[in-house]
Amino acid sequence: MRVVPTRRLTLTALGAACALALPIVAACGGDDAASTSPAASTSAVAGCTVTAPPSAAAPPTFDAAPPTTIDAAKTYTAVMDTSCGELTFALDAKNAPITVNSFVFLAGKHYFDGLTFHRIISGFMAQGGDPTGTGAGGPGYEFPNETPTRGYQVGDIAMANAGPGTNGSQFFIVTGPEGTSLPPDYTLFGTLTKGKDVLARLDALGDPNADNGVPPRQPVYIRSIRVTATTR
Repeated sequence: MRVVPTRRLTLTALGAACALALPIVAACGGDDAASTSPAASTSAVAGCTVTAPPSAAAPPTFDAAPPTTIDAAKTYTAVMDTSCGELTFALDAKNAPITVNSFVFLAGKHYFDGLTFHRIISGFMAQGGDPTGTGAGGPGYEFPNETPTRGYQVGDIAMANAGPGTNGSQFFIVTGPEGTSLPPDYTLFGTLTKGKDVLARLDALGDPNADNGVPPRQPVYIRSIRVTATTR
């Protein structure tokens, strides 16, 4: 049984000197080039593809966190189209309004289009949202944590960070039981409502021989994230 504290998602996962801030996010710095898996023509997991999405422009950077634009009277749903299928999340704007506002803002700017899940640990989590693919990237701004009101569950989506107040664009999805025992240090801002089969495919792409989950068995792409708002 892996000891969760050794994989503290500190964002970076670039090496032993950096404690995984995401339990999962962020960065001690490192090479700007993204880690990649060996090229393959067929997927290691049925239902996933290895084809990269069309090249997109490099994600922009921003000088400051966005102003609040989400509406407390509405519910927000995010559909994440990945190279393993679609994942649908109900976003928790009530308990994590700052985080949901940022996520909706970035998705609306197509920030996540073409990025990858650069880190996957089977039975634990899948981490993505880094424009550099190294675990050290972000949107140019940071914002504070919003303490979860409950424990983590398989299918939850939460922010990766390098410590309090260092949230940016990197997030992780809890894919297995190890992730449910994380301490409440990562803002929980949504939960999976559709796509359990896709989540299982992501989890299966963790490479047990990789360095703390980097890289996964093959590239795993985020094709797009679409957010819709409906009146309650």
